[in-house]
Amino acid sequence: MTVREAVLDALSSVRDPELDEPVTDLGFVSNLEVESGLVSVRLRLPTYFCAPNFAYMMVADAREALLSVPGVREARVVLDDHYASAEINGGVNGEKGFDGAFEGEAEGPDLEELRRVFHRKSFVARQEKLCRELLAQGYTPAELADLCLGGLPGPRSTAARQYLERRSDLGLDVSGTAPLIVDPDGNRVPEAAVVRHLRFARTVRVSIEGNATHCRGLLATRYGSSRVVGEKPDREETAV
Repeated sequence: MTVREAVLDALSSVRDPELDEPVTDLGFVSNLEVESGLVSVRLRLPTYFCAPNFAYMMVADAREALLSVPGVREARVVLDDHYASAEINGGVNGEKGFDGAFEGEAEGPDLEELRRVFHRKSFVARQEKLCRELLAQGYTPAELADLCLGGLPGPRSTAARQYLERRSDLGLDVSGTAPLIVDPDGNRVPEAAVVRHLRFARTVRVSIEGNATHCRGLLATRYGSSRVVGEKPDREETAV
């Protein structure tokens, strides 16, 4: 794997916190330059007024991901065409932190509590996606209520891997004996409540996916429809 390929792989791990999709798949990466251990990335978002805390998280996460790549000595991530670009770019690349970037405006030194809120939402959505997959395979809600993680059919699907990843992010039990369906605090959902629980989870998933579709449309309107850095070749050219 070349350094550029490793850099793109690292960027694909950076997700929009609200949409729970990689910035590469969403078309947010507009330019990438790699030279002698120095990496420069430019990001762009669907609107000029996207929430600055969300934008800051993506820029900061992208820089952290780039610096984790072997061979990368320096990384600079620049957000273009955003009303708070100067503050965000200066805060991230100057390592000032969110409160340093928005001095006197931020409620705390970082955005970890906000990140956890969105991780909990994506946990619910990913759980519903996996359960929907299992129901299509013939499982009943009662069987899902009794199913433990070790009983998931193999090989594990993308939905299963993504669900377990988010469980781990939240510090929840991912051992084989842990129940499949739990709430974001790790409490097992009883059989009598499984259908209602999954019905609510579906609304969360549909909301997230609907927002992602809306943002792709806004991005396409704002920048055009050409394929951008890191976007998968088999994705329809709907973004940027």
